[in-house]
This record gives sequence, C-alpha cells and structure tokens, in this order.
Amino acid sequence: MTRNINAPNEIRLIHSSDIHVDEERIAAAHDGAARLMAVLATAQALRADIVLLAGDTFETHQLNASMIDRVGKLFFDAGLPVVILPGNHDPAIPDSAYVKGRYAQLPNLVILGVSHDKAVRFDALDLEIWGYAHRDYFDMPPLRGPWPRSTRWQVAMAHGHYEPPATRDNPLRPSWVFGDQEIAATAADYLALGHWDRPMQVGNGVVPAYYSGSPALAQTVNLVRLTSAGEVIVTRETLQR
Repeated sequence: MTRNINAPNEIRLIHSSDIHVDEERIAAAHDGAARLMAVLATAQALRADIVLLAGDTFETHQLNASMIDRVGKLFFDAGLPVVILPGNHDPAIPDSAYVKGRYAQLPNLVILGVSHDKAVRFDALDLEIWGYAHRDYFDMPPLRGPWPRSTRWQVAMAHGHYEPPATRDNPLRPSWVFGDQEIAATAADYLALGHWDRPMQVGNGVVPAYYSGSPALAQTVNLVRLTSAGEVIVTRETLQR
C-alpha cells in the first residue's frame, strides 16, 4: 500500500485490540461502535500514521447490515490507514462482516487474511506489517513463523495467549498459545498483540511485545513511535471522548 506522503522524522502507530463492536441492542454502552469511534478519534488526535487493530474488532459476525455499514463508514471517514488482524471472535471466514460489508474495497483499510494474505507494505514509510489471521474458530499458532524483512521497519501482529517459560510446556491456557521463542523469532521492531483485556508488555525484551488491552477496560491505546534514530518508544495514551 502506498501513501502520498513524505517519510516523517518518526512513524506514529496506534495499537488497539478487542474492541468487540456489537449491535446496540446488546452492547453494554448502548452504542456498539462507541469504542471503535473513540480509538479512531484518539488516533486522529495523536496524528497517527497507521492504526493497528490486533484482533476481535467485532464481537461476532452476526451483525445487522446497518451496523456493518456504519462501521465501514467510520473506517472510511477516519481518513487514516487501518490494518486489521482478524481474531478468534471475528475470523476471516467467507461470511464475515469484512466480506458482507465489502471492507476490502475501502482504500484506507487492510484486513489481513481478506484484502491481503499475510502482509502489507507502506513504501512511503519503509514499513511492512504482517500477521497470521484467525481463519476459523479453532486453535491455531498465532506466531507460527516469521515473515522475511524487506523494509527498514517491520511490525508483527498476533492475536492469542502469551505463556511465560515457566508454563510454556504445560500452558495454563488451552488455545492460541505462543511464548518467548516465537516472539524472538519474529525479529520485528514491534509486536502488536491482542486477546488480553489488560495492557501489558510480555516476552523477554528481545522484541518489544505489547498487549494494548481492550479500550473498554484499559481506557487507553498504545502509541508506538518509530524514530529516525531507530528507537521504538511505546506509551499508553488515554482514549479521546
């Protein structure tokens, strides 16, 4: 994907996950898209170059056409590139909301596993983003193999459970598991994680690997700054209202 921009002194990414867009009739906030609206508004306020949504953007694919169309309009009106990794709640299946809403036709939206297979390049930023989408509702290895680097900056995305070394051989969680070895093997500059509601850094530090947490619980997003000096600076920023 290309953008008509000049490469900035730093690249600014907004990382969120587990937004769980749902229909108003069952959404706790009475607006099933309110959290998505807040994430996109925060990205605009923080002058983000790209928004990363690391899984479970939707609570379910069983949404009415009105909500699917509304979400598509929110993405289009945001005016920002958005990269979505489908998670275990919203996998890349033939009757997904992504397909029903024809989201792949939106010029600023990338859905890994739908519009793009595993990776997308932003040539103006010398950046590539990759990840393995959930393609059904069953177990899968979220970090089953690294993507070869072809740009200065590389960001990986994954939706699943991190297990520390102490429990890696006998994981406490039954599905979608990865650990320090898989994280390090990505050799990415940043690993954007989803599936946990609470924000947290995980791994042994070889690769900066962060859960953003759900906006409903965390009330924040991760701001990831890739600087011209080669630094990766991660901060938590409060959601805009």
